[in-house]
Amino acid sequence: MSLRFAAALFSAALIATPLFAAEKHAFTPQAFAAAQAAGKPILVEIHAPWCPTCKAQQPILEKLESDGKFGALQVFHVDFDSQKDAVRNFHATTQSTLIVFKGKNETGRSTGDTNAASIAALLDKAL
Repeated sequence: MSLRFAAALFSAALIATPLFAAEKHAFTPQAFAAAQAAGKPILVEIHAPWCPTCKAQQPILEKLESDGKFGALQVFHVDFDSQKDAVRNFHATTQSTLIVFKGKNETGRSTGDTNAASIAALLDKAL
Protein backbone atom coordinates (compact mmCIF):
# COMPACT_ATOMS: atom_id res chain seq x y z
CA MET A 1 0.00 0.00 0.00
CA SER A 2 1.42 3.36 -0.96
CA LEU A 3 1.84 6.10 1.61
CA ARG A 4 -0.45 8.38 -0.41
CA PHE A 5 -3.21 5.73 -0.50
CA ALA A 6 -2.88 5.10 3.26
CA ALA A 7 -3.09 8.83 3.96
CA ALA A 8 -6.23 9.08 1.80
CA LEU A 9 -7.86 6.18 3.68
CA PHE A 10 -6.99 7.76 7.03
CA SER A 11 -8.40 11.12 5.92
CA ALA A 12 -11.61 9.48 4.72
CA ALA A 13 -11.99 7.70 8.06
CA LEU A 14 -11.59 11.00 9.91
CA ILE A 15 -14.24 12.65 7.78
CA ALA A 16 -16.68 9.76 8.20
CA THR A 17 -16.21 9.38 11.96
CA PRO A 18 -17.17 12.18 14.32
CA LEU A 19 -14.24 12.97 16.58
CA PHE A 20 -16.27 14.42 19.40
CA ALA A 21 -19.75 12.92 19.55
CA ALA A 22 -22.07 13.47 22.49
CA GLU A 23 -21.73 10.93 25.28
CA LYS A 24 -24.84 8.77 25.69
CA HIS A 25 -25.90 7.25 29.01
CA ALA A 26 -28.76 5.20 30.36
CA PHE A 27 -30.36 7.39 32.98
CA THR A 28 -29.52 6.79 36.62
CA PRO A 29 -30.00 9.46 39.27
CA GLN A 30 -26.35 9.05 40.30
CA ALA A 31 -24.91 9.51 36.79
CA PHE A 32 -27.19 12.49 36.13
CA ALA A 33 -26.23 14.13 39.45
CA ALA A 34 -22.52 13.59 38.69
CA ALA A 35 -22.87 15.25 35.26
CA GLN A 36 -24.72 18.16 36.87
CA ALA A 37 -22.12 18.54 39.63
CA ALA A 38 -19.38 18.61 36.97
CA GLY A 39 -21.20 21.47 35.22
CA LYS A 40 -21.64 19.48 32.00
CA PRO A 41 -24.10 20.37 29.23
CA ILE A 42 -26.87 17.79 29.47
CA LEU A 43 -29.75 16.56 27.33
CA VAL A 44 -32.43 14.38 28.88
CA GLU A 45 -34.50 12.47 26.32
CA ILE A 46 -37.75 11.11 27.73
CA HIS A 47 -38.95 8.57 25.23
CA ALA A 48 -41.02 5.44 24.74
CA PRO A 49 -40.27 2.72 22.18
CA TRP A 50 -43.89 2.75 20.94
CA CYS A 51 -44.04 6.55 20.49
CA PRO A 52 -44.17 7.69 16.82
CA THR A 53 -42.97 11.20 17.72
CA CYS A 54 -39.99 9.72 19.59
CA LYS A 55 -39.19 7.64 16.52
CA ALA A 56 -39.30 10.79 14.37
CA GLN A 57 -37.00 12.61 16.82
CA GLN A 58 -34.41 9.81 16.91
CA PRO A 59 -32.62 10.37 13.56
CA ILE A 60 -32.57 14.13 14.19
CA LEU A 61 -31.07 13.66 17.64
CA GLU A 62 -28.54 11.10 16.37
CA LYS A 63 -27.35 13.50 13.68
CA LEU A 64 -27.07 16.44 16.08
CA GLU A 65 -25.40 14.34 18.79
CA SER A 66 -22.74 13.25 16.29
CA ASP A 67 -21.96 16.88 15.43
CA GLY A 68 -18.66 18.00 16.99
CA LYS A 69 -20.39 21.16 18.19
CA PHE A 70 -22.26 19.02 20.72
CA GLY A 71 -19.27 16.83 21.63
CA ALA A 72 -19.37 17.80 25.31
CA LEU A 73 -23.10 17.06 25.59
CA GLN A 74 -24.06 14.34 28.05
CA VAL A 75 -27.21 12.57 26.79
CA PHE A 76 -29.41 10.67 29.23
CA HIS A 77 -32.21 8.41 27.98
CA VAL A 78 -35.23 8.07 30.28
CA ASP A 79 -37.77 5.39 29.43
CA PHE A 80 -41.24 6.89 29.85
CA ASP A 81 -42.83 3.56 30.77
CA SER A 82 -40.27 1.97 33.08
CA GLN A 83 -38.65 4.98 34.78
CA LYS A 84 -41.75 6.69 36.19
CA ASP A 85 -39.87 8.20 39.17
CA ALA A 86 -37.46 9.99 36.84
CA VAL A 87 -40.31 11.14 34.58
CA ARG A 88 -42.07 12.63 37.63
CA ASN A 89 -38.86 14.22 38.93
CA PHE A 90 -38.39 15.96 35.58
CA HIS A 91 -42.05 17.11 35.68
CA ALA A 92 -42.62 15.54 32.27
CA THR A 93 -46.19 14.72 31.39
CA THR A 94 -45.56 12.95 28.12
CA GLN A 95 -42.95 11.05 26.15
CA SER A 96 -41.00 12.87 23.41
CA THR A 97 -39.90 15.45 25.99
CA LEU A 98 -36.41 16.89 25.60
CA ILE A 99 -34.86 18.83 28.49
CA VAL A 100 -31.49 20.61 28.44
CA PHE A 101 -29.34 21.68 31.38
CA LYS A 102 -26.16 23.64 31.95
CA GLY A 103 -24.94 21.84 35.02
CA LYS A 104 -27.73 22.06 37.58
CA ASN A 105 -29.76 24.70 35.75
CA GLU A 106 -32.50 23.72 33.33
CA THR A 107 -32.10 25.96 30.30
CA GLY A 108 -34.89 24.69 28.03
CA ARG A 109 -37.37 21.97 27.16
CA SER A 110 -39.66 20.89 24.38
CA THR A 111 -42.30 18.24 23.89
CA GLY A 112 -43.26 16.64 20.62
CA ASP A 113 -40.81 18.68 18.53
CA THR A 114 -39.64 17.02 15.31
CA ASN A 115 -38.12 20.09 13.64
CA ALA A 116 -34.34 19.72 13.28
CA ALA A 117 -33.66 23.46 13.50
CA SER A 118 -35.63 23.99 16.69
CA ILE A 119 -34.15 20.86 18.31
CA ALA A 120 -30.66 22.17 17.42
CA ALA A 121 -31.60 25.53 18.96
CA LEU A 122 -32.72 23.71 22.11
CA LEU A 123 -29.41 21.81 22.33
CA ASP A 124 -27.57 25.12 21.89
CA LYS A 125 -29.11 26.23 25.19
CA ALA A 126 -27.13 23.53 26.99
CA LEU A 127 -23.77 24.80 25.71
